[in-house]
Amino acid sequence: MNNTTHTAAPGRVNLIGEHTDYTGGLVLPMAIPFATTATVSAAESGYRFTSSAFDTVRDTFAGDTTAATGEWSDYPVGVLRELLELGITVPPFTMQLDGTVPLNAGLSSSASIEVATAVALLRHAGTSLTAPEVALLCQRAENRYVGSPCGIMDQFVVTAATAGHALLLDTRNLGFTLLPMNTGALAGCSIVIANSMVKHSIAAGEYGVRRRELEEGQAVLRARFPLLRDLGDASMDHLDACRDSISEEVYKRCKHVITENARVCEAADAMRAGDAAKLGAAMLQSHISQRDDFEDSVPEIDFLVETAMAQPGCHGARLTGGGFGGCTVNLVDSANSQSFRSALQSAYFGHFGIAAEVYICIAADGALARVKDATHA
Repeated sequence: MNNTTHTAAPGRVNLIGEHTDYTGGLVLPMAIPFATTATVSAAESGYRFTSSAFDTVRDTFAGDTTAATGEWSDYPVGVLRELLELGITVPPFTMQLDGTVPLNAGLSSSASIEVATAVALLRHAGTSLTAPEVALLCQRAENRYVGSPCGIMDQFVVTAATAGHALLLDTRNLGFTLLPMNTGALAGCSIVIANSMVKHSIAAGEYGVRRRELEEGQAVLRARFPLLRDLGDASMDHLDACRDSISEEVYKRCKHVITENARVCEAADAMRAGDAAKLGAAMLQSHISQRDDFEDSVPEIDFLVETAMAQPGCHGARLTGGGFGGCTVNLVDSANSQSFRSALQSAYFGHFGIAAEVYICIAADGALARVKDATHA
């Protein structure tokens, strides 16, 4: 075992399938080139986490029962705790975490930190886990220690993605299919991410509210239709049959998830056929559903989507991530991607006085593929 190891885990953008990953639904994300790098050095005792992005150091040790602090270090500490709980012996270390994934932008900087930490510490311990095991461990760390009720999508794609492909994931059983991003008309398209640079203060609380609303609706549906496992099995006929038993808000949230699962299937079919127009249409309908039914969009995001759809070569645009700010994801003809970026930035600054960051991305490898490539280099 080397005294020092370097491991990287990417961020991700979700092409479609929002707020479906904690109700047994389908998602279609891809990894992006931005990444978190974890550098682990052997130490004589204890565990230390540092980062150039933050001015705090976190020290801990096996058996430490200290509660989460609300700081960045909760993410790697939570992962360490889950590894130790599995009975994995992690030798003492110092870990330096650095990264390029934009923070608070809906591009999964937290899962990037978690997965980079997990894979680095597994290498440091001289052992390994499967992709689903790594993803589930990191999700548990975020749910149980950090206290965020996230689904499995982010950790899974950050762990298991393959360059040049999106990942169609069934979040109930973690079965997945890799869909190429370069078939048919998609070969001439780019994924363009527009960072609104805003995150509304209601985001954290409202995410939890939306999740509770979905769980409430799901419970009513399952009571009425015992064969339904979750919203992933439900149809609009099921939901409409229960409309008198749930609030209007719960109905709308569940409607979004049920129709979103159908849109993911449409998007996957479009990708298999290389049909950029069909994929873009599903993306736009997804945004409309998030805006009107899930109600997690904001004026800045709506403006970016509307402006994007008015640009030459743009097939589709939508809010991506947890909502209430963050980023849009856009499917744009590559020949128009630079002019698209300039027009979007100019219009957004002119309307809000905010300089949006716009990234033209390719589908990147996940953490395990990066480790495999480094091992065989």
